[in-house]
Amino acid sequence: MDDELINSAHLSLSRKSRLPGAGFFYPDSVDDDDEDTHEAVANADVVVIADADADGLGCVALLREMYDATIAWDAFEPVVANRVTRWERGTDSTHTTDETTDASTDDPSSELTKISQETETEVKVENEHNNKDEDEDIVSTSSPESAVALITASPYSIDDALSTVAMEAPVGVDVYICDLCPDEFNWIETELTAVADRAETVAWYDHHQWDSSTADAVRDCGVELVIGASDEECSTDVALRSLPYEFESQWSELATVTRDHDLWIKEDARSDDLADYAYWAPPEEYATVVGTYGADLPTLASRYLELRRVEKNALIDAAVDRAELTTVGPWTVGITYGRCSQNEVAETLRSQGADAAVVVKPAGSASIRGSETFERAHEVAGRLNGGGHPRAAGCKPDIYDDMLDYAHHWTTEGSPAKHIILQAFEEVAASLETDPNSS
Repeated sequence: MDDELINSAHLSLSRKSRLPGAGFFYPDSVDDDDEDTHEAVANADVVVIADADADGLGCVALLREMYDATIAWDAFEPVVANRVTRWERGTDSTHTTDETTDASTDDPSSELTKISQETETEVKVENEHNNKDEDEDIVSTSSPESAVALITASPYSIDDALSTVAMEAPVGVDVYICDLCPDEFNWIETELTAVADRAETVAWYDHHQWDSSTADAVRDCGVELVIGASDEECSTDVALRSLPYEFESQWSELATVTRDHDLWIKEDARSDDLADYAYWAPPEEYATVVGTYGADLPTLASRYLELRRVEKNALIDAAVDRAELTTVGPWTVGITYGRCSQNEVAETLRSQGADAAVVVKPAGSASIRGSETFERAHEVAGRLNGGGHPRAAGCKPDIYDDMLDYAHHWTTEGSPAKHIILQAFEEVAASLETDPNSS
């Protein structure tokens, strides 16, 4: 296949919003980073498995500080400078093509970032394909190795990450798992037991809502599991207070700013910078930049964010324009389609009267956001191969059997997915009428 067919970087925003990023078209069996990751794990003194958002990677930065293993920013600075130059050259032409080449189509949409807890933050239950719903803007380069090796994972791939450690990490390695919560212990039981047998120590720091039986089972494996209050702490907070190391004040500040976005407090403008940079930059780069500069990103990184946000904001506006409000039971549901920063889209739809907001993405998954008047997002997602929290959840309806189904999905702006998601809302509404105390 011609690479240009799956690279949406040069498409009009209208077309770009309707299609998944290039990563979607690469099979799960193809992972360009696998070889580097396996080599890093094999040579590591410490391995950390973490979610690849600002919170998970904040934990990585803390661990590398404690083990004196932060990668020098000099290794990434030229790459970021080159990226900035490419965006400075290409952004204007990308945006000017919308009206001239695609005027007959609807307005563009947008691309998703992350989600959280019951407080409208970023839940880590979005489908694994989320990471494939973005273009590979970043030039692929091998990062310098750290003695603290990083494996990024989602809640659905913790078992794979643990398996890599169990098979390839040196005996006696220290292992940390950060900002991840397994839905069920049996998914990870074999792999976690193998890691515990191989490692010197295993610690797990998280802030999500754990089932008590799962937490007990993890601790029974010999794991030091620390779970913070999900509405008060982020995982970086948990790691900061749990690690046996005297961190300087910049690290407390980093945790505070990370928490500001992860718990959707939104009182510090820097928290959006951290969240966006973690989403757009490679994980190793993000862990290095905050490990070096803390919550105040360097000028070059800030310039990169400035350039990318031109497109991000245009796509958010378009996603909102594309949205429809519909009544389901006692709720008004706003639903839209496209690659989008769904938290901002959801916030706007709530201001327009929506109790719940749904963003159906080109990769097939969907984000569901609630509010004070709708705290059943997890119930809706649970009916569609997903889950999450009362105000933030994710799912991927099981309606895609082959690429023809995806083609229909893209050309109808997610019509089948929208239909089945609204049907799930109706089922939840019906269950509420039958049993008002149902959860």
